[in-house]
Amino acid sequence: MHHYSLFDSFFRPPTILVVSEERLQKAEKEQKQKQLDALDERIRQLCEYREELNKELEPQSLEEALMGECDV
Repeated sequence: MHHYSLFDSFFRPPTILVVSEERLQKAEKEQKQKQLDALDERIRQLCEYREELNKELEPQSLEEALMGECDV
């Protein structure tokens, strides 16, 4: 029977994981797809925000449109 001490946990041999090239490529592809999806969502949000701001800047009436042209 071996007695483990706190000292043993610091000097444990490293754990080595063997991952196939295919699994690594699949994981990388999944990560890139997640990044792409996140970018698409952010672009969608920014486009919506841009449309809202653009609507706020558009003249609200014909009178505002005409007055806007004369403000030189």
